[in-house]
Amino acid sequence: MMGALRRYLVAGLLVWVPLGVTLLIVTFLVDLIDQTLLLLPEIVQPEHLLGFRIPGLGVVLTTIIVLVTGVVVTNLFGMQLYTIGERILQRIPLVRSIYAAVKQVTESMFSSGKSFRKVVLVEYPRPGMWSLAFQTGSGAEEIRNKTGRDIANIFIPTTPNPTSGFFLMVPQEDVIELDMSVDDGLKLLLSVGVVVPEHRKGKIIDQHATRHS
Repeated sequence: MMGALRRYLVAGLLVWVPLGVTLLIVTFLVDLIDQTLLLLPEIVQPEHLLGFRIPGLGVVLTTIIVLVTGVVVTNLFGMQLYTIGERILQRIPLVRSIYAAVKQVTESMFSSGKSFRKVVLVEYPRPGMWSLAFQTGSGAEEIRNKTGRDIANIFIPTTPNPTSGFFLMVPQEDVIELDMSVDDGLKLLLSVGVVVPEHRKGKIIDQHATRHS
């Protein structure tokens, strides 16, 4: 009897916990983006006009702003304005460093087909201990010339928060590519190893043996 109750309880938790966490995260993001409505003059804010709040209007407003911005900067006049704005930002000491770094990461994420698209395995933090990582690109030419080795740029996320982690430059021969997708890799990290994706068994062992042969 107790075994059956425990089984039913676990089955119910497996249904409601993911749904509840997903709902909390979505609600938090919607409420956060809805704060963009505060940028509007109070007299034209929907809550002021209607007398009540409609969740999600900030998401609509943000989407419209992003689309309009994209339309503007893709024409000649808009691109010139964008260039002038960037030049102004580049003249501000602290702001230019932050802006340049964020812009480079953003361009890499959205423009490069190789960024965060490959799941790899590396020996970290010591030999014989393996960590899941994402290859973000190849090492700079200067680093390759100074070390005399092909270098891979990898990002090792922390668990269960994959937004933080460590950036390492590892010799390419010490990196083992995995067949799993980025989504499967993130699931493995977020679940702290509980959700293990299916892949061809022996792949890692074969690559490891080939690397040391």
